[in-house]
Amino acid sequence: QVQLVESGGGFVQPGGSLRLSCAASGRTFSTYIVAWFRQAPGKEREFVARINWSSSNTRYADSVKGRFTISRDNGSNTVYLTVYLEMNSLKPEDTGVYYCAAGGDGSSWLGYRYWGQGTQVTVSS
Repeated sequence: QVQLVESGGGFVQPGGSLRLSCAASGRTFSTYIVAWFRQAPGKEREFVARINWSSSNTRYADSVKGRFTISRDNGSNTVYLTVYLEMNSLKPEDTGVYYCAAGGDGSSWLGYRYWGQGTQVTVSS
């Protein structure tokens, strides 16, 4: 059974930091590109960052470059992996539900097959 589970969301003041985690299991996710997307109320789901299987290639949305860092730990078991999103210098416009996705490529949410349930990030003073 394929499963992606996000955690680490919460409430933070502008300028603060959060670290999101995505625990993936059930397939050989160690070979998959994994991405983070986010969706604010009333807005379309948007690409945040993605990372390839070896961590040699990462991509970021312009709005988060220099502030967010994506990384992954494939572990010693090819059935499980964890992907992290380190978020610094957070802004109110970073508020939204953050989703982990796998089984796809590119920056369109339509291109990914597997999704987590999302974790809420709220940046406000």
